[in-house]
Amino acid sequence: MKLSIVIPAYNEEHRLGPTLTAYLSYFTPLYGADYEIVVVVNGSRDGTERVARSFEPGHPQVQVLVEPRAVGKGGAVMLGFAAARGELIGFTDADGSTPPDAFDDLARNIGSAGAIIGSRWLPESQVSPPQPLKRRLVSRIFNFLVRRFFKVNLRDTQCGAKVMTRQAIRDVLPAIGITRWAFDVDLLFKLRRAGYRITERATTWHDVTGSQLRIGRASFEMFVAIVRLRLIYSPFRGIVTAYDATLGRWLHRVGT
Repeated sequence: MKLSIVIPAYNEEHRLGPTLTAYLSYFTPLYGADYEIVVVVNGSRDGTERVARSFEPGHPQVQVLVEPRAVGKGGAVMLGFAAARGELIGFTDADGSTPPDAFDDLARNIGSAGAIIGSRWLPESQVSPPQPLKRRLVSRIFNFLVRRFFKVNLRDTQCGAKVMTRQAIRDVLPAIGITRWAFDVDLLFKLRRAGYRITERATTWHDVTGSQLRIGRASFEMFVAIVRLRLIYSPFRGIVTAYDATLGRWLHRVGT
């Protein structure tokens, strides 16, 4: 099988259906039975599972996994990675912000790299409508901290479209333990440490209505997440244990 597309879905009953319709309509004529879409429903309290399963009849390319716990985007993606069968394995957001042709563009241009990621911050990228100033500012600060802390010289670690080789995923998946905001950074950091080249490519990205993101809370959680991750890779990793027992436990409780 050429390609596996993992879609993590948490409370996405209104946006998942159009995304699956678009991806199936695009990829089936091009790939036939040589691709799959692995939808990982995790911790959802709405009709996301029902919507996902409604695509299984008549679409053998669709595989639905259900995790009752809210394991975060990263946790859902890792479950999808473990089940994926493609030689290339990638993931994208359930809201359809990355159109299928842009995702396919990544898969077709990975070349000899271990991973290729979509970037909204390259000059050739098409982002519509433009993100609000507050969200762009948060994104740039986050990226600055990632570059400073981890020496990952990429403009957009958080774009929800990434494709990797099967071997690259096999090599780093057992070592990834971050499932929320820092998941993408941890994944890319470990790919680099394992010696894989990461290509960043301009993409098309649409801001889809219905986002559950609360920018103020998200900004705080993103900052805490990368500080925590940096501590894990430092002589002060013992601090993480204290964080997990206090602030980390509180954040998890109020976020579920």
